[in-house]
Amino acid sequence: MDLLQTMNQFLDNPNAFWVLAGTTILGLCSGVLGSFAFLRKRGLMGDVLAHAALPGICLAFLLTGSKNPILFLIGATITGLVASLCIQWITKYSRIKEDTALSIVLSVFFGAGIVLLTFIQHSENGNQSGLDKFLFGQSAAMVRDDLLVMGIVATALIVVCTILFKELKLLCFDIAYGKSIGFPMGKIDFMFMFLLVVAVVIGLQAAGVVLMAALLITPAAAARYWTERLDRMVIISAVLGALSGGLGTFISAIGYRLSTGPLIVLSATTFFLISMLFAPKRGLLARWIRRMRTRRQVVEDQWFENIFTLSERTGCNQWTDKELYVQYPALSKQRKLLSRLVKQGYIIMELQANGENQISLTQTGWNKAYETILYKRMLEVWMMHENEIDGVVQQYANGMSREIPKEVVPQLQSLLKKHNRMPTLPRLGKGVL
Repeated sequence: MDLLQTMNQFLDNPNAFWVLAGTTILGLCSGVLGSFAFLRKRGLMGDVLAHAALPGICLAFLLTGSKNPILFLIGATITGLVASLCIQWITKYSRIKEDTALSIVLSVFFGAGIVLLTFIQHSENGNQSGLDKFLFGQSAAMVRDDLLVMGIVATALIVVCTILFKELKLLCFDIAYGKSIGFPMGKIDFMFMFLLVVAVVIGLQAAGVVLMAALLITPAAAARYWTERLDRMVIISAVLGALSGGLGTFISAIGYRLSTGPLIVLSATTFFLISMLFAPKRGLLARWIRRMRTRRQVVEDQWFENIFTLSERTGCNQWTDKELYVQYPALSKQRKLLSRLVKQGYIIMELQANGENQISLTQTGWNKAYETILYKRMLEVWMMHENEIDGVVQQYANGMSREIPKEVVPQLQSLLKKHNRMPTLPRLGKGVL
C-alpha cells in the first residue's frame, strides 16, 4: 500500500513525471541504437563519443555564454563527429589498431574537456553552475525544455533507424554484400556514427559522460541472450532500455537523494544479469542444463554401446555388476546411471545370494542398445565413405549424429553388412523394431 501511495505521489509531481518520461524515452532510443552498435562491435565507441562530447559542451558554453540545450547538442555532436573521424583517420593512415585508436581519442578528448571545464569553473562567468553535472548526470536538474529536446531528438532517431533498418542490418552482418548490390556502405556507416553521436549527446545530462556508454550497450547485450533475430533483439533492447530508465528514475525519486544516472545503469545491469542467467536458450542456467543433459546422454549411450559390444563378443546377455566392472572399470563410478536405467525400465537388477547384483536388459533396453550401436556404426561408416555417399556428416559435441538423413540409411546399412558390422538383436524375434 505504501508503494502504491509513493508511486501516486511520484506521478502527481509534474517535474518527476517529465523526468520519468525523458529517461524512459532515452532508454528506448539507447536500446534501439545500442543493438546495432553492439552487433557492429562498437561498444567502446559509445564510451569514446560520450567522453568526446564534453569538450563540445564546454566550447558551446564558452562561445555563447548560454546553457541552451540545443547549443550543447550542436557542440557535443560536432566534437563527437570529429572524434569518430579521428579514429577512422588513425586506423586508416597508421599501423595503430582500432582499440588503441579508441583509447587515444577517448583520453585526449576527455582530457581536453576536463581542462575546459576547469577553466570555466575558475572564470568570472557565474553561469557555469551545473555544467559539471554532465560528468555523472543529474536528471533531476533537467527542465521541461531539456526534456522536450531529448524527446524530439530521440523520437527522430528511432524513426530514422526504423526507415534504415534494412541498410543497418547489412552494415552489421555483411558489408561486402551490401556494396555488391549497390548500397553506399561507407555513407551508411557514417550516418550510423552520426546517429550514435546524437544518441550519446542527448543522454549526457541524464546518465553523464562516464555512464552513457553503459546505457547504450547493456540493454543490447541483455537482449542478445533472448533471441537470434535482429528485429526482435532491437525491440527487446528498446523495452529493456525504457524499463531501465523508468526504474532508475523511480528508485532515485523514492530513495535517499540517490543519483539518477547510476541507478539507471544499475537497473540496466540488473536486467542484463537476469538475462545472462535465466534466458531460455542462451542463458547460463539453460546452457548448464543442456550440458548436463548432453553429458548424461553421452554416458548413457556409451553404457549401452559397451553392453551391446560385450554381448556380441561373449554371447552372454546377463552379467553381475563385478563382471561388468572388470570389463569396463569406468562403470564402477556410474552406480547412479544404473539406478536411473532401472527406473526407466531399460535394465533389471536382481540381488543374488552371494551379495552381487545380476544385471540384464529388458526388451526395451535391448532395443535402446541396438539403436545406439546402429547409429554409432552408421556414423563411423558414413565418415569412412563420405565421398561416396550424398549428404554432409553433422558433427555434434558428443561426436554422434542424431539426424542421419533417411535417404542414406540403406547405403550405410549395406556398407555395415559388407564390413560385417551390422548389429543383430540377441534372442529377439522379428518385428521387434
